[in-house]
Amino acid sequence: MTYTLATTVSLPWAEALERTREALAAQGFGILTEINVRSTFEAKLGAEAADAVGDYVILGACNPALASRALAAEPQMGALLPCNVVVRRAADAAETTVEAIDPQTMVQLSEAPSVKEVADDAGTRLRKALASLGQAGA
Repeated sequence: MTYTLATTVSLPWAEALERTREALAAQGFGILTEINVRSTFEAKLGAEAADAVGDYVILGACNPALASRALAAEPQMGALLPCNVVVRRAADAAETTVEAIDPQTMVQLSEAPSVKEVADDAGTRLRKALASLGQAGA
């Protein structure tokens, strides 16, 4: 089962991370949280664990209008918010991968028609953001 939407770009790590933030903002997503997995691993598990994961950041992206619609339809959907977007690059990689949770996973957990509408809208926006990254790296 595929549960992410993904693209791989030939951008330097820092540029890929910045462009991901910009692409999400262009689609109405704000970044509520940011987890630097590499830094966390280094602090808690040591340099070897940090090197093994490589550059790895999880952005907690949220589109307030979509989140409001999802929560109005089904308050339990809050457990799935915000949408996680991962920007990752292995130490020896020449490219950076950007992945987002596929909002259709929400649909599999809910029977509410309005949740499907929100997931469709969020999926369209996330696909556009990822596509714009692919164009940026071309």
